[in-house]
Amino acid sequence: MGAIMVVGTTSHAGKSIMAAAICRMLKRQGHRVTPFKGQNMALNAYVTNAGDEMGHAQAVQAWAAGLEPRVEMNPILLKPQGDMTSQVILNGKAVGKTQAADYYQDYFDRGWQAITEALAKLQQEFDWIVCEGAGSPAEINLKHRDLTNMRVAKHLNAATLLVADIDRGGVFAHIVGTLELLDPDERALIRGFVINKFRGQRSLLESGITWLEDRTGIPVVGVIPWLEQSLPAEDSLDLFERRRTKPNAELTIAVIRLSRISNFTDFDPLEAEPSVRLQFVSPHQSLGQPDAVIVPGSKTTIADLQQLQATGMADQLQAYSRAGGMILGICGGLQMLGQTIADPDGTEGQPGKFSGLGLLPLQTTMTADKVTRQRQVQITFPPYGSSLSTEDRLVRGYEIHQGQTIVLQPEAVQAWFDDPELGVASCQQPILGTYLHGLFNNGPWRRAWLNQLRVQKNLSPLLVDVPDYEVYREHMLDQVTDAIAPHLNLQPFMDSP
Repeated sequence: MGAIMVVGTTSHAGKSIMAAAICRMLKRQGHRVTPFKGQNMALNAYVTNAGDEMGHAQAVQAWAAGLEPRVEMNPILLKPQGDMTSQVILNGKAVGKTQAADYYQDYFDRGWQAITEALAKLQQEFDWIVCEGAGSPAEINLKHRDLTNMRVAKHLNAATLLVADIDRGGVFAHIVGTLELLDPDERALIRGFVINKFRGQRSLLESGITWLEDRTGIPVVGVIPWLEQSLPAEDSLDLFERRRTKPNAELTIAVIRLSRISNFTDFDPLEAEPSVRLQFVSPHQSLGQPDAVIVPGSKTTIADLQQLQATGMADQLQAYSRAGGMILGICGGLQMLGQTIADPDGTEGQPGKFSGLGLLPLQTTMTADKVTRQRQVQITFPPYGSSLSTEDRLVRGYEIHQGQTIVLQPEAVQAWFDDPELGVASCQQPILGTYLHGLFNNGPWRRAWLNQLRVQKNLSPLLVDVPDYEVYREHMLDQVTDAIAPHLNLQPFMDSP
């Protein structure tokens, strides 16, 4: 079995997209290849067919490799909750919360055991493992607790690719400085450098590349141009970087940018719609007059709800609803739309009972148990199902949530799906709530929902006979790989012992 490790000089250097492209390149060559990231810290999660929770970035890399995502590809997921505290997902299941200062003592040994066991399983099945690191491998104050960078590379004796982002400036200093801070046995694993996100003529870089190769004895195996295509982002810092300009967009959909926004990959299918402009609106900003508002998922529903109330965004949402505006709440957003949220055991923090936005007659009680499962359900709510065939009303997605929600006034709402616990719609106003992540991936339903918004603006309807987002995602993975492959020489890695 061969192993390639992808590390970066900084966060956001392009490790995730590089690992995905390498997975697709090796798959095209006929290799059995799997992605791997020992430990991921992110609020974008995915639920596998087995009901395990893992980082969404590794799910994308799995699809790039032509595989179904599985928890061995990401055995540790840390989900930040604020106050230097994270929920720990180990082998796909929530096992507790930890503060940064306690993580090494409480979880390091268990985490490394989970990583080595996952790698052992993958080594039995695949020709290649493409591993992604986290942040920088040269954080000398954190190296003793490293679970995902050079400790994994040394365990696998992996040929390691160091990726640097030239768009941020200082690319040669970043590369040389990273090498200087690596231990000799770690430095010996570096087989090549990639200079990523380059805008300009390659010839302008040649003197610098020659200097770098002469100084380090390590080749520059790739100068990757700036790519307009983007894969789903790993964390919320990417929300502003990846926004597209759409001068011809006909609909504007606002997504509330909560402090602990989670699973915002839900909105990638909307971003891909040519007629839709997405606006991520901070609670401190003016909501404006969008055609619809989405209150997304959150890792700390109560804290984010209180921020909406403290900043006045709650008042803006209530006024928008009174004016007849469409509001959709997803997961934590569904919980916020209700009357109350109770947290008797302090699952999210301070125990208590808290007032919601009061837009749906719902009551949520936080629980220690976490629901993580794939779902396939039938749309039953007429405004968003009547234009669809029976087959297209069958939609797929997944649940990731803590808390149980009950309806206080059954006569005021209508079940949205054939499972009434998965979501409700107001009978009086265009207000919807659901626990189903990935709903917009369902192409015909997404178009039916957009057409309801278009009717309000006297716009002609869009075709609903469109494929699901997975088809677009495959095309995007091919486009990204096609853009990277001509500029990336993997031969030094394929030849490595």
